[in-house]
Amino acid sequence: MKILGIIIICFLAIFITGCGSKNTTKEEPKKQEEKQDTIIVDVRTKEEYETGHIKGAINIPHYEINEKIDLDKSKTIMVYCKSGTRSAIAYEALKKLGYNVVDLGAYDSIDMEKEK
Repeated sequence: MKILGIIIICFLAIFITGCGSKNTTKEEPKKQEEKQDTIIVDVRTKEEYETGHIKGAINIPHYEINEKIDLDKSKTIMVYCKSGTRSAIAYEALKKLGYNVVDLGAYDSIDMEKEK
């Protein structure tokens, strides 16, 4: 009986941690970027963006993402911010607007070319 309980707990732990994942691997952002069918959006403030950002990223602060946003829906939108909190908010907002979105998370943990 104890073994069955342990198995159930392990299954739930794996299920719960896997369900929140938006990226399946670290390679996905690079593969998406190489396709040239992506738009990278820095959802930090203008001031944060100007201190450094992913090469080719556009700046749209997360609080400006709403039904008025006009991005190409045929492209994958990749969002990031400083810690991952605002990118998660932007991810959800863009999903609700019908975009194909990837949340890259925190700027410092993204392995893509950066520029100032």
